[in-house]
Amino acid sequence: MNRVVAFFFILSVCNLYSQHTFSIVAVDTITEEIGSAGATCGDSIIWPGTPGAYIISDILPGVGAIHTQSFWLASNQVNARVQMQQGSTPNQIISWLVAHDAQNNPQSRQYGVVDYHNGSARSAAFTGTSCFDYKNHILGPNYAIQGNILLGQQILDSMEYYFLNTNGCLPEKLMAAMNGAKVVGADTRCMVEGTSSLSAFLRMALPTDNYNNLFLDINVAGTPLNIEPIDVLETKYNQWKNNNISYCDSVSSTEISQKKNVEIHPNPTNDFITISNVEKSNKIELFSLNGKFLKTLTSNTLSLGNYPEGIYILKVTFEDRVEEMKVIKY
Repeated sequence: MNRVVAFFFILSVCNLYSQHTFSIVAVDTITEEIGSAGATCGDSIIWPGTPGAYIISDILPGVGAIHTQSFWLASNQVNARVQMQQGSTPNQIISWLVAHDAQNNPQSRQYGVVDYHNGSARSAAFTGTSCFDYKNHILGPNYAIQGNILLGQQILDSMEYYFLNTNGCLPEKLMAAMNGAKVVGADTRCMVEGTSSLSAFLRMALPTDNYNNLFLDINVAGTPLNIEPIDVLETKYNQWKNNNISYCDSVSSTEISQKKNVEIHPNPTNDFITISNVEKSNKIELFSLNGKFLKTLTSNTLSLGNYPEGIYILKVTFEDRVEEMKVIKY
């Protein structure tokens, strides 16, 4: 299909800046690196004067990352950044944005926020009721995945699966998450294009980076007809990786050497769990999925019998790091 024809098709579905489609923000609590990646069925051709999907990404090195998407507004993004700079938590940032939306229309927005605070990560997300279907978000202890105008929940689930099950440095995991969404029509507007999207980006900041000069900063603002932007993104990422070949290797070695193989049995569970490979000096805390503190464990066993079904976060604090794991109660 001609890109101009596709342009008018997209306009018939939603507003010109009714973006973004699928994205992820994440923190590596070992290296203190902060990452951001995403894609959408819009590009610098359809949206002249913009860098395509890249426009939603805001990373503050050593602090956190924010994605402001769906009917994107620069003022909302600036306000979110100011809130993070002032020390607000991810949940507080989203609450502030909803209460102070620049157009008094918060239910048309979608947000994903992560930060790094006192050795651990925090995350939050928001999906307004007026975002276009399919819409949803997924939260983990150190990541937020969100999307709208999607083919379905499977796009977000696939992104989470590949992010969690890919070894290596943070950019490697982010790239894997993007490949998890590489499905024709992942953004349903791009079904007519035969691609998942039209533009994509991948960014990562070292804690010592400057705001405008990130260690990894790749943008695919647009692609020729029928060319998958996530493929182009991966090609550019592999070129970057070849030029920084020792980086991911050193990070992976650090992860392996520091990992203490904490395990939870059984998981999922309907009541008791046992946490293996922890010392008495290790602090073990239980949180709800949205980050609410529930209790501090006094032993390496825990009963979830009195808690409702759902996903919980178990945080084990060592001398040099924090390890967070999901616990599923059914």
